[in-house]
Amino acid sequence: MRHAGWIAGAATAVLVAAGAITYAAADGDRSGTKAPAADSADAGFARDMAVHHQQAVEMSYIVRDRTEDVEVRRLAYDIAQTQANQRGMLLGWLDLWELPKVSPDPPMTWMGMGDMASGEDGSLMPGMATNAEMKRLGTLNGKQAEVFYLQLMTDHHKGGVHMAEGCVAKCAVGVEKRLAKGMVEAQESEIALMADLLKARGAKARQHSTP
Repeated sequence: MRHAGWIAGAATAVLVAAGAITYAAADGDRSGTKAPAADSADAGFARDMAVHHQQAVEMSYIVRDRTEDVEVRRLAYDIAQTQANQRGMLLGWLDLWELPKVSPDPPMTWMGMGDMASGEDGSLMPGMATNAEMKRLGTLNGKQAEVFYLQLMTDHHKGGVHMAEGCVAKCAVGVEKRLAKGMVEAQESEIALMADLLKARGAKARQHSTP
C-alpha cells in the first residue's frame, strides 16, 4: 500500500503538470510572445533544471525505502511530488517551443557558467550529488540514511536556488520567471526545515555547498 500511494501521487503530478503546460501555452498566446531561442536563458533553465530536479526525485525515492521516519518520508514525498511536477512543466515548455531537450553547450552556459568544472562523477551542476554519493545513500538505513539525505538535499536545494535566481534575473517568459521565483521561495523554506531536522539528529549541513 505504501508504494501505491507514491504511484498515485506521481500520476496526479503528471495531470497537474499537463494543466500547467496548457496554462503556459495560453499565457503565451495572450501575450503574443514568440518562443524563446534554443540558446536563451529560458531554454537553458528549462533543460538544466529538468535534469537537476530528476536527481532530487531519485534521491527522495531512495530515502523513502531506507527509513521509516515519518518526518523525513513526508519531506521526501513532498519534494518528489513537487519536483516531478515542475520537471514535467519545464520539459512541456520545451516541447511547446519546439526546442531540443539537450544542448551541445555545457550545463549552466545560459548563466555564463559554462566553463565551470562540471560533470565530475555525475555532478553536472551546482548542488548535484555525485554518482558515488547516490550509491552510498542507497546503502544506508535509518538515521544514517536520513542525515545523509538531508545533507545531500540541502546542497541540492542551494544549487537549485542559485539556478532559479538566475532565471528570475535572465528569463523572458513570464510564467517561467514566476515558476523560478516560486522555486526560490519553496526551496529556501525547505532548507530551513532540513536544518531543523538535521539538528534534531545531532547533525548539520555540509559546509562546502554554496555555489
